[in-house]
Amino acid sequence: MIEFQQVGKSFHGQAVVDDFSLAIAPGEFVVLIGRSGSGKSTTLKMVNRLVEHDRGRILFAGQEIRAFQPEDLRRRMGYAIQSTGLFPHWTVERNIACVPELLKWPAARIRDRVTELLELLQLPPDVYRRRYPHELSGGQQQRVGVARALAADPDVLLMDEPFGALDPITREALQLEMRRIHRLSGKTIVLVTHDIEEALRLGSRVVLLDHGRIVQAGTPRQLLAEPASDLVRDFIGRADLGLRLLALDTVASRMRPGPIEPNNAPALRDTDSLREALSTLIARGTSQLPVADATGTLCGLLHLSDLVQPSA
Repeated sequence: MIEFQQVGKSFHGQAVVDDFSLAIAPGEFVVLIGRSGSGKSTTLKMVNRLVEHDRGRILFAGQEIRAFQPEDLRRRMGYAIQSTGLFPHWTVERNIACVPELLKWPAARIRDRVTELLELLQLPPDVYRRRYPHELSGGQQQRVGVARALAADPDVLLMDEPFGALDPITREALQLEMRRIHRLSGKTIVLVTHDIEEALRLGSRVVLLDHGRIVQAGTPRQLLAEPASDLVRDFIGRADLGLRLLALDTVASRMRPGPIEPNNAPALRDTDSLREALSTLIARGTSQLPVADATGTLCGLLHLSDLVQPSA
């Protein structure tokens, strides 16, 4: 879908991205992460030609991106940023509809698409369609920004620190929303963040950059279990490696299945992460808790000792 071949970019003679090579397959959720100045945002902006690369090649759908007119390329790539960039004097509906209108979609199709996206982002259309950005919370504005980026059904969704300005609770809710949208839509998503928790939670593949070069690329589990260097270990957080590995697995993967006699102990959910389960076990001062499935039926037990067993 997207391929970087030895790409480079310099500003004022200083290399910001250097010898960058990466292939992103259709349907992947790739997260670019690194410290400030690592080149991650510049790399993202080169994909839709907001920044032009100096060296190497960037392919989109098998063609060099310079074979496309910039406006044609951008219409095939949704773009969501931290500030949302919503037009303040336009309603939510018109903000979402702006790209389909530029593409001259029929009015009925545009209205249906706005309704579909508001429902997908859990913003009831009858409530939010006619509101203005100043009438929305920060999290709601960010949802509308994502809806606008998805409006023309793009091949790729590019996201540059989209949740960086939000409070932790709203941020986590929107991260879960993006995982759900990715699962339902199968879109190729490339997201930039400086937050390792966000990267590990969202990415099917995480690419860590330093001084414009790839330090390590792999699944969240690969980065946590097999860090390629001390720089990777330090960025992830040496003291947090074990806890972050627990966050990748669910209670269902470690519980001891079997019929459980009901008691007064609140149950863990089988979809909880093992990290959440550990926190609950410690907070309740117990070495085991029952586990319930989606219907609320008790289906097993999780012991504290189960959390230190290697994953399958």
